Amino acid sequence: MAKERIRFDLLVAGLMGLLTICFFISFGVGSYPVSIITVWDVLRSRVMDVAVTWEPAVEKVVFQVRIPRILLGILVGGGLAVSGASYQTLFKNPMVSPDILGVSAGAGFGAALAMLQSGSWAEIQLSALFFGLLAVVIANLIGSICGKAEITSLVLAGIIVSSLFHALLSVVKTYADTDSQLPSITFWLMGSLGKGDMGDVGMLLPVTAVCLTVLFLFRNQIDVLATGEEEATALGVNVRRVGLIVILTSTLLTAVAVSICGIIGWVGLVVPHIARIFTGVKYSRLMIVSFLIGGFFMLLMDNIIRGVSSVELPLGVLTALVGTPVFALLLIQSRRRSAS
Repeated sequence: MAKERIRFDLLVAGLMGLLTICFFISFGVGSYPVSIITVWDVLRSRVMDVAVTWEPAVEKVVFQVRIPRILLGILVGGGLAVSGASYQTLFKNPMVSPDILGVSAGAGFGAALAMLQSGSWAEIQLSALFFGLLAVVIANLIGSICGKAEITSLVLAGIIVSSLFHALLSVVKTYADTDSQLPSITFWLMGSLGKGDMGDVGMLLPVTAVCLTVLFLFRNQIDVLATGEEEATALGVNVRRVGLIVILTSTLLTAVAVSICGIIGWVGLVVPHIARIFTGVKYSRLMIVSFLIGGFFMLLMDNIIRGVSSVELPLGVLTALVGTPVFALLLIQSRRRSAS
């Protein structure tokens, strides 16, 4: 037990070190690269006296462009990964992703609707957040009306709601101006960290911190619930309350992330599978490792986008291009292990 704990602590320390390295490297990627030494001096200059050897534009790039984008990458990637791990544990289904209850479809419709009305960036985000949460509320209402197979009914309700909002999104795209509005809608739906600022970080950071804290406090009950509802009830777990907490916190993590950065798929589906290779199925460890790997993965994808060419490929497209073969490989390895 002690060796297992030491192994896990070393894993977390290694992932945190890897994420820290990627954090500083990210400043040097893009059309205006900033060296790690300069970044360190600029950051230190805010808390102590440091000889200024850089141009004023460097501080603007560091504090107004790179730091918000990097922090958003870590928070969005980590949040989506934890959300996926939570849903997969709750539903006892490794194929579940954070948008299983229709949050991404609802958010996509909300953002497109605001763009159709020429809304500001803040109005687009609020509309995406509102309709994303509304989609999940509708899915829960449909699921609660259906029979006793609550989890199955909830998943089916999510599919229904997703189909509805995808249809509404198609209607909005039909009426959108093909020269200005439609390209903006299409690009937003494919995901990007490019428009994020410190205001977005200020909104996402407390939401992520609160949701992760709540999930961590209920980690043991979530572990018990993963063994089955009857077993959990017998051990004194309030199945309905814990399930509702997991759904609410995971949905909020996903909805806020999508409202800020658009729809970024595969992170919440693939990263938990990678994390389980190192942690097993124990949720308390899975959520920590999922967050660290998710943040690193998102930063890495964004760095590739900014470093490869002058024209940015949408982030959601790259995560899908990378996530699809990785997920296929994980499934093949899982099938081989179960067959042996």
